[in-house]
Amino acid sequence: MKHTLSVLVENKPGVLARVSGLFGRRGFNIDSLAVGPTDDERLSRMTIVIDGETHSLEQVAKQLHKLINVLKINDLDPGESIERELMLIRVNAQPAVRAEVVEIANIFRAKIVDVARSTVTIEVTGTAEKTMGLLDLLRPYGIKELVRTGKIALARGSKEEK
Repeated sequence: MKHTLSVLVENKPGVLARVSGLFGRRGFNIDSLAVGPTDDERLSRMTIVIDGETHSLEQVAKQLHKLINVLKINDLDPGESIERELMLIRVNAQPAVRAEVVEIANIFRAKIVDVARSTVTIEVTGTAEKTMGLLDLLRPYGIKELVRTGKIALARGSKEEK
């Protein structure tokens, strides 16, 4: 079962290495990891997606809490959180099929961010299902290059409610 952890940490050097090292020592493979500053420059939020049993995850959470720079950990419920990822895709788009590629991008509300003689680069933001759906439709044209951010997520509701 996949778990999405939202971890609030101090924005200091070495925190990412300590947190990711903890997962490695416990034998957890990190499926996705996104880190960025919050509205408070002293804090960063890590969104970590792992595949693991709930019992083992509890042990990892306990170990995370022991790290001095970790302030708060939330195991986000998919039904009660908002999840997004960003993907950039460079796809073959010769002039004869370029209109088809652009139309597929438009259906997914994706943006064309670069056009070259034989390729277009598309930016899409959304759920993993949305980004994978676009990728599946573009595969027959030939994917030249692909990069994904990994999942970012927040619990639903206002900051005051939590």
